Formats: sequence, structure tokens, C-alpha cells
Amino acid sequence: MTMLNEILMTKNNEKHATDNGTKMHKLLQYVVIDSVEHGDCDLVQRIKNNPDIARFFKSTAKTEVPIAGTVNGRFVSRRIDRLCIDDNNKQIDIIDYKTDISRDAFYSVYIAQIREYVALLRAIYPEYQINAYILWTHDFSLEKICLK
Repeated sequence: MTMLNEILMTKNNEKHATDNGTKMHKLLQYVVIDSVEHGDCDLVQRIKNNPDIARFFKSTAKTEVPIAGTVNGRFVSRRIDRLCIDDNNKQIDIIDYKTDISRDAFYSVYIAQIREYVALLRAIYPEYQINAYILWTHDFSLEKICLK
């Protein structure tokens, strides 16, 4: 019976984490910080308190951007959480939200995912510098991902 309880508890925790992540993504999708602010008040305040993060939430940023193409010989279809394109400086910044409390649990999977985003973007914007970040939503810290 203990084994069954552990399995059920694990499944319940996974469902909670997935539901929580989906809710956070939805809330962040509608946050805008410009002269007029939109979105959940608590999230807006948390984001405004960190200028490094706030720049991703301007009205010019794109949210939930679908992207598809071939990476390493296989078709990939993804959705980028936030994308900022600066045509004047030929620079693209992307941000991926992660709701995990433990950064280590799926880190290699997340890095592989971000590398796919970057590969797809490089095919579209070969002359642009691309910067990628993870926004850890449990503490609203921003981690720059080093790309090769």
C-alpha cells in the first residue's frame, strides 16, 4: 500500500506542478509594462521591481510566438514565451518561463529546448545576435543561457 500511495502522491504533485505552470504562463502572457500597465497586479509589481526582467514585458514584445523548422535533421515545432526583436541593433532576446522550484531537475531538457529555439531563430535571422534567458518564476530571477 505504501508504494501505491507514493505513486499517487507523485502523480498528484506532477499534476499540481503542470497546472501551476499553465496558470503562470497564462498570467504572464498578458502582462505589459509601458506607460499603461496590464495584467495581474502582483506580477506587474514583481516584474517592475527588476528592470532586467521588465524590458521583456514592453508592448513591443511578442508573446507565445509559434516557431517551426528543422533542427539536426528533424522537424521541430515550438512556442517561445517572450520574444523581443531589435532590428536597429540586429538583436533578438528570448525568454522562457520555468515554474520549477528546483532548477536542476530538468535543466538539461530546458537547455536543449532553448537551443532549439535559437537554432530555429538563427535560420530566420542569420545576421542577428540571439540572447536567451530563463525566467524562474518561483523567485523571479533571470538566468542568461550561454550559447555557442
